Amino acid sequence: MKYLLVFLLFGVLSCETKPYTKHEMKFSKVKEDCQGMSAAFKMNSNLNGERYEFQRCLDTDFNEGQLSSIRQGDTVILKFTRTPGKQQALFDLIIDVDSYPRYNFLTIDGETFSIIPTTN
Repeated sequence: MKYLLVFLLFGVLSCETKPYTKHEMKFSKVKEDCQGMSAAFKMNSNLNGERYEFQRCLDTDFNEGQLSSIRQGDTVILKFTRTPGKQQALFDLIIDVDSYPRYNFLTIDGETFSIIPTTN
């Protein structure tokens, strides 16, 4: 029994979390054109990462597969795939980002934001 406890303790201590970045997204089309797009950008921190709420002009048939999240150093990059020459529409986006280790910057469409999580 003593050896089992030592083995379990060693196993727990040797487990290491590997770096990862993942996202979940909710979106809704606001308008069939991009006029009146809000520049507002809202961030909320929680135990599972950060939630970002903003508007973007995207392909009218935008879907979840057109957003990728990658990590470069201490920056998470959200990249939207757009089709050149395709009609664009205005979308409300809610994106939850979970990444380990913690990131300090978020880049969306080439615009970089400094991320300072709220503490409660």
